[in-house]
Parts: sequence; structure tokens; C-alpha cells
Amino acid sequence: MAKKAPYSNEADYVVVGSGSSGAAIAGRLAQSGASVIVLEAGKSDEQLLTKKPGMIGPMHAVPQIKKLNDWGYYSVPQKHILDRKMPVPRGKVLGGSSSVNGMVYVRGNRANYDSWAAEGCTGWDADSTNRAFQRMEDYEGGADDYRGAGGPIKVTYNKQPQEASLEFIQATSDVTGCTILDDYNGATQEGIARMQQNAADGLRYSASRGYIHHLAPRTLQVQTEVLVTRIEIENGRAVGVRLRDKDGGTRVVRAGREVVLSAGFVGSPQLLMLSGIGHAQHLRDHGIEVVADLPVGDNLHDHMFHALTFHSTGSKNRGSAFYFGKGLAKETVRPGSTFLANSVFEVLGFLQTSQAQNGVPDLQLHMLPWAYVSPNQDEPIRHDVDPRPSITIMSTLIYPRSRGTLRLASGDPAAAPLIDFGYLADSADLDVLMEGTDLIREIMASPAMKSVRGEIHPGTRLKGSELRQEVLNRATSVYHGVGTCRMGVDETAVVDPELKVRGVEGLRVCDASIMPSITGGNTNAPAIMIGERGSDLVLGRA
Repeated sequence: MAKKAPYSNEADYVVVGSGSSGAAIAGRLAQSGASVIVLEAGKSDEQLLTKKPGMIGPMHAVPQIKKLNDWGYYSVPQKHILDRKMPVPRGKVLGGSSSVNGMVYVRGNRANYDSWAAEGCTGWDADSTNRAFQRMEDYEGGADDYRGAGGPIKVTYNKQPQEASLEFIQATSDVTGCTILDDYNGATQEGIARMQQNAADGLRYSASRGYIHHLAPRTLQVQTEVLVTRIEIENGRAVGVRLRDKDGGTRVVRAGREVVLSAGFVGSPQLLMLSGIGHAQHLRDHGIEVVADLPVGDNLHDHMFHALTFHSTGSKNRGSAFYFGKGLAKETVRPGSTFLANSVFEVLGFLQTSQAQNGVPDLQLHMLPWAYVSPNQDEPIRHDVDPRPSITIMSTLIYPRSRGTLRLASGDPAAAPLIDFGYLADSADLDVLMEGTDLIREIMASPAMKSVRGEIHPGTRLKGSELRQEVLNRATSVYHGVGTCRMGVDETAVVDPELKVRGVEGLRVCDASIMPSITGGNTNAPAIMIGERGSDLVLGRA
């Protein structure tokens, strides 16, 4: 066997993080002929857990499995939701969170991007971002004015949806009058539809699968199990990064052209602050010399959902170890033949509540033909689920008004930062969750839901003010944190519309942390798009 070549310590571009945005920008930069080094704290993603779509279940439900590819973060106590500490899963593996998420493929609403542009973020409007989305997609429905084909990320539908999933589509349309959509990522988002997933042929199409493994530009080098501890800044310019290798040794990896932070909404602001870029007094409090006084770590926000589970004979799935084991054995013999070949989710809806603004859906319904944990997933234990065939519908708040912060706990790069989402600080957020909860119950009572036999949890005894109080214990993060390195043109921005960090040369941030405001739906696809768009900006072809 040939000896592995040693890691390089210099390249044109150094990309910190191999997640949704990092893999995309690194792959595209390397395609241009530039030399690129990608630095990843986690291990390789060439493992069953991250390659097989349906393994998302045990990967999140079993702590011993979860810790193999997760940073293990928790939020600080959330005072508006009973002081709960919320788990904050983040992928510590090649591909980052795109290797451990639910593979729910949602671009967001076109109005999201036009609002960014209206705030001064030129080049981030719906038409401009649409071109980046098209370039990254290999959509099974084929290319048109909105969709792309032949890109690195395969986007498909589950070919064998459960009976209850099809019932839910019809029932939602019957009750709300919404359209049954062919494609919620096309011209119109509002309606109900079968879910699109970035999975195909029994494989998860993470950003690393599409942009690193499949593109595999020869000028791209991936270095795994390395912890970046700070950005090296000389005379106001980022020239590289300092890192710690697996064996504890340290070294500097230099960038001839630029350093790109793609470490996500947690890692990117943490690294900026450790490097002297952030709120000046906060940095001084931790003994860090100030390089640039910027509002790093502000504007943190996230999606939340409230899950309702119903007994349904229209689902064949069971959340048991035996059921998963049997499925895994069958999948080993016939890849792509079982539930493990797909995401756990099957249907999405985008609807307007009474809180909606400008005709844009503000409620997302996630439907999965499985039982869900109750009341929440806060404790790091394996939670039991109801053994009966079940479906779960999640009332999902997609435009939270509440905002939080991310701050350093110490100057130690290995210490988890203080993550405070400020969940439900604005009562209007709870109003949306409650309106969605009531709507779900109405949909479940529709004659079209022939397979439903009753509500398992939270249980029909909880209504009105009692249910509203209970939701404070049940509402859970969708794990879509964004905004901590806000893009903009005013003093609240950390990066400008070209993703350049204000006041520091040769340094960009390219991940979901740059979102001025969160997109309407799951954030993985927009994060990959940000990587595509970021490569255009770096290469001067935007």
C-alpha cells in the first residue's frame, strides 16, 4: 500500500470547515485550478452512519452513536421555555451538518432573497441565487426556469411513500384549500407536496459527497481531525490559520490568496472572536487582543417546531431496535430497497397563519411516518417512542422574531461557546406554533385521514392555555441556527455582500452564519447555495 502523502501547509485558499457551504466553495475553487486546503475537525464521512440516509434515526436517537459525529453542544438555559438547555447538534465529520441532517431539500421562498437584496445585499436577490441553486442541483424532475440538472447534489423523491403520507397531502388540501404542489422549490412555495431529499440510490448526497468525493479536483486537499484554533492576521490581513493536529502538535497553514471560514453558525463566529474580531469589550474580558470591533455573534436565530404524534395504520414503520436491525440486514443485501434508503420525512407543507406578512407562508409542516419522542429531546439519553404504527406532524415556525447571541465561554479554542437562541422571547413566535398545532389537529380530523386512530401526544386533553403552557416544554429546535456573522451594509453587519469580513483583508465567511434573516424552510440547500455563490464572488465571476 502506498504511503499517504503528508499534509500541505500552504495553498492559494484555506477553507475552514467542510460542511454545506465549505465543501461547495472548496470544490468550486479547486475546479478553477487554484490549490485549496480544506480543514475539518471531524473524521471521514465514508461510514455507514453518514452514507445511508435512514441512519439519521439512530444517529440522533442513540447518544453513543450520536457522539461519533457530533460536537455535543448545548444551549444555555432558555428562560422563555422553562430554562431548558437545548441540544445543538452540529456535524463533526467531513461534510459537517450536511452529513448528519434530515436531507430535507428546501430552497426557501424567493421573497427571502429579494429581502436580502432590498437591505443592500446586492447580488443575493431571488434570480441571482436561483442561478446558483440550478448549478448545484441534479433534480430528478429535470431542468426548467427554476430547477437544475447535472449538478453535484442529487435531489429526488421517496419512491415508496407511506399510505398515511398520501392521506396527509389530500387532507391538508381539503382542510386549508391549499394547492397540492408538484415542486415547492419552483415558482411557488405555498401548498402541500411530497418532500424532496438530497439522497439517491440509497446514498446521502451531502455537500462532501457532491463537491469533494464526486468532483474530486486534484488541486483540493482535505485534512481531517485538525482543530483550527485561530486565524493568523498580519498587518490587517489574514494570511493563514493556526491548528492543532490529532497528535496535539500545532502548525500554521498559510493561504496565498484568502482564508475562508465555513465553520457554521457556531464555529465561524467562535473563530473570529478567538482571533480578535468581535465585540471589543467581550474580547478584552477574555484576554484577547482586539483586531476589529464587529458585532460577531449577534443576530442568532433558529427555526422551532412542536410535534404531534398520531396512531396511524397507514404507516408501517416502528421506532424499535429490532425494526431498524431487520431493515439494515435487508438493505445490506438489496441496497435502496428499504426505508433506510430515504430520509425519515416524506411530506412538507408551506402555509400562511394569521401572522403571515406580504403573502409569504410562515408555517411549515413536516410530516414523517414515525412516532416521535415526547415531550422533548433535551436529555442526552435514548428516549423511548410509542411502539404503535404512527405519524408525526410538526408545526414549524420558519420566521422567528426572537433573536439571541453566541459568545465565548473562554479563550480556549476547545471550549464550547455560550449559545443563547432566545427562543420564544417574542410571544408572536409561540402564537405561530399554536396556530399550526390547532391546524394540524383539524387536518387529522379530516375524512381523508382514514388511517388515523387517535392522537398519542400531546394528547387531546391538552387544549387552549394548558396546551400553550405545555408547548413551552415540547417545542424543539429544528437545528437551523443562522445569522451570527450577519451580511449587510450597515454597522450591524460582520461581512459585506461579497462575504468579506469588515476591516480585515483576505478573510471571508461563507456559511449560514452570514444570513441576515433565516430562509423559509430547512437551511441545508441555502447553505450549499451560499458556498456556490461564494465561489463566484471569490473568483470574480459573480
